[in-house]
Amino acid sequence: MINDIQKDAESRMKKSLDALHANFNKIRTGRAHSSILDSVTVEYYGSQVPLNQVASVNVEDARTLSVVPWEQNLVPKIEKAIMTSDLGLNPASAGNVIRVPMPMLTEETRKGYIKQARAEAENARVAVRNVRRDANNDIKALLKEKEISEDEQHRAEDAIQKLTDKYIAEIDKQLEVKEHDLMQV
Repeated sequence: MINDIQKDAESRMKKSLDALHANFNKIRTGRAHSSILDSVTVEYYGSQVPLNQVASVNVEDARTLSVVPWEQNLVPKIEKAIMTSDLGLNPASAGNVIRVPMPMLTEETRKGYIKQARAEAENARVAVRNVRRDANNDIKALLKEKEISEDEQHRAEDAIQKLTDKYIAEIDKQLEVKEHDLMQV
């Protein structure tokens, strides 16, 4: 039972880390990478569809993305979807290719993005700590029902704490990498 609780806690902590990674990808740096447009959805035959399902997104050079829709009639819809997204990008179409230049980041926007990245990292830390709390409550419930001894409870709580420390360290490491990326000119 203790092993099940630990495995569940670890999988939930990993999901928090994956969610942080996805949120960091939405915060754009000065360089172009295709995952910036992952959050953009396009209207396609009456439903909202992720951009990568109706077009191919490629990195043309360090500061430009190219979007090639699979259907010609989607060009204006994709352009509009990128413009109305909260990414602050201005696409330009040339025939059936849409080029998305990455604007230079000012010092002020860099600091704003760093603040956003820190908030996302803190949310991930809180999620990991919540998983720890849930796992410890499950362990205490087992002790209360006399299914485990106090020694087993302490060992299990120590293992959960080590897991928590490991994932929080990983979150801090990812935040440091993201801050470094944002501060590069």
